[in-house]
Amino acid sequence: MLEHACFTLDAEPARPGFVAAYLRTTPSGELAFIETNTAHSLPILLEALRARALSPEAVRYVIVTHAHLDHAGGAGALMAACPNATLLAHPRAARHLIDPAKLVASATSVYGAARFAALYGVIAPIPAARVRALDDGVEVPLGDATLRFIHTRGHAKHHFVVHDPTLDAVFTGDALGLVYPLLQRAGRFALASTSPTDFEPEEALRAIALIVGLGARTAYLTHFGGFSDVAAIGAAVARCVEESHAWLREAVATGAPVAEMKARIEGHVREALARHAAEVGLELGAADWELLATDVDLNAQGIAFVADKTRREAASGAPAP
Repeated sequence: MLEHACFTLDAEPARPGFVAAYLRTTPSGELAFIETNTAHSLPILLEALRARALSPEAVRYVIVTHAHLDHAGGAGALMAACPNATLLAHPRAARHLIDPAKLVASATSVYGAARFAALYGVIAPIPAARVRALDDGVEVPLGDATLRFIHTRGHAKHHFVVHDPTLDAVFTGDALGLVYPLLQRAGRFALASTSPTDFEPEEALRAIALIVGLGARTAYLTHFGGFSDVAAIGAAVARCVEESHAWLREAVATGAPVAEMKARIEGHVREALARHAAEVGLELGAADWELLATDVDLNAQGIAFVADKTRREAASGAPAP
């Protein structure tokens, strides 16, 4: 018999414990997926239904917290497999999921066509009639539960979190940072995500405070899993954001080229992660640094990007396009 529940799905076959999607069930049989990862994750999500004798036709919503491809890259494939579902997204994200050409072009320019296909598969467009863009604070029924969608800038301008009072939970996307299970063997080890291109330190801190202020028993992070020590995670991630803000200000002041800024910030990120790990009794080994390599790179990129943008805006006297 179905009940109000949330099931954590390990959505990245090649990297266990890296990206989660969530299956939300209700006693009425209405279902929702929250996050999709990439098109490569589709068999995992559909198997989660089959293993529970559930049908793709019963999926009412596919929800993505923002349009970054590790969260929404598989939305088109999942929507095609769930014919009665509506996609719920932030207004800024919805348009890119209806027409993903810019997302694909941007990522392909970074990775190349072959690497892009290996990482993300096909980014399928979603018919506009099946997409609902949600304003801040909108409430949407799922069976006899109500989901509330709260816009949270900081990590991305097109990000929201999903408050689920029935489960006493909040689905945080990347707004409450990253808590990888493999790095929790000593104490709580959490880090922020400052990846390109929309990192806003002040807004990121507001988002963390908002999430903690909801008082939810459980925070479900896309990277990775459900945690009950929401305030402790929030404090750890806020510290990372504050440090990142300091590196951003330093980068703006130096006037160094972007590549030089990124290299210097990457060193700061590594030093901070090692220090934070040591403080909770965690010794980071080679495998741990391999797990963190993408985040170190992307966090440094994001801070350097914003520093460069800030300098260009100051030089021109107007916001950069």
